[in-house]
Amino acid sequence: MSAPTLTPLLEGRRVVLCVGSGGVGKTTVTAALGLAAAERGKRVLCLTIDPAKRLANSLGLSSMTGDEQVVSPELFERVGLRVAGRLSVMMLDTKRTFDELVVRHASSPEARDRILNNRLYQYVSTSLAGTQEYMAMEKLLSVKRDGAYDLIVLDTPPTSNALDFLDAPERLINALDSAAVRWLMQAFEQSGRFSLNLVAKSVAVVLRGIGKLTGGGFLEQMAAFVTDLNDLFGGFRQRATEVSAAFRGPEFAYVLVTTPAPAAIREALFFADRLHEQGMRRDAFVVNRVHKRPRAHPSRDEIEGAVARHQLTLGPSGAERLARALREETELAETDAAELANLDRALVPGQRGAKPIRIEIPALPSDVHDLSTLGGIAKLLCPD
Repeated sequence: MSAPTLTPLLEGRRVVLCVGSGGVGKTTVTAALGLAAAERGKRVLCLTIDPAKRLANSLGLSSMTGDEQVVSPELFERVGLRVAGRLSVMMLDTKRTFDELVVRHASSPEARDRILNNRLYQYVSTSLAGTQEYMAMEKLLSVKRDGAYDLIVLDTPPTSNALDFLDAPERLINALDSAAVRWLMQAFEQSGRFSLNLVAKSVAVVLRGIGKLTGGGFLEQMAAFVTDLNDLFGGFRQRATEVSAAFRGPEFAYVLVTTPAPAAIREALFFADRLHEQGMRRDAFVVNRVHKRPRAHPSRDEIEGAVARHQLTLGPSGAERLARALREETELAETDAAELANLDRALVPGQRGAKPIRIEIPALPSDVHDLSTLGGIAKLLCPD
């Protein structure tokens, strides 16, 4: 039987989304998939959210930024990796992406400058809940339209619910809308004379009046913000609809990343259910940090004999510590095997759609910190 592989996803899709809860290794899997695709001659962009510094270092970068950074081919050659394509990485910069959105879609240069300089906008573009998830979608849509990339691999935002970004456009729009605007919307809809432009201007007039009465500048800032963002609301909805359709289209693939920990598997299955409910595929499961059963189980006497034959020094009680470590590794391997069996039973075709590919990555002695190790993970995900 041939080894499971994610190569068909890299060859047949334009966008691969790595989904999972925080701390399961999504960013590492994202980078490894990008490397595997670049080895196969593709021009790849890995778009990641707040990547670990060790991952940047493993790619020969001091840090990741909001600009495209091409990983130097010399770095691949140095560790014996043959990369026929190009691997680029980029970190989502939420504020910068929102600024670019305003610059691109504002109704006029004056409106653009008013929005960018508005104090309320400074908060919305950096701190409002849901902004990061929405901007991840905006950035994904932007780079997807860019013909410079054959494949985009997205490390989804590290939220408590890793699919929050699917709902982000509507949540962000609702957050930007004031209670007064929503009330007036309903009133105009009931009267049959709804006009968002009229509503926004009406609220702006009211808020300016309140600001004059109270002597406060914040309400005036809010009034200006509501008026100027009026032109952008339609664009938000239009692009959200476009992204929503793309998520369900043939160009997108979903890789759910988990560990054998029961809580992580439960969350991964929850994500799989939600993808299925929303008409999206769950193409593959990558189970990270799987403990493997040791090939041998020598006794303490056998360990001491082997140490003596090879003239090794383990120190006091060294043989006992080594025997205990083997027992503990065996117990971890048995626990992981039981959890993976539970996962396989949950993925029976028909219960959650077609059965996805499942690939295991063994537990490593340390985190990924060099390009050679990342290349090894890439080969586990996409064997030659």
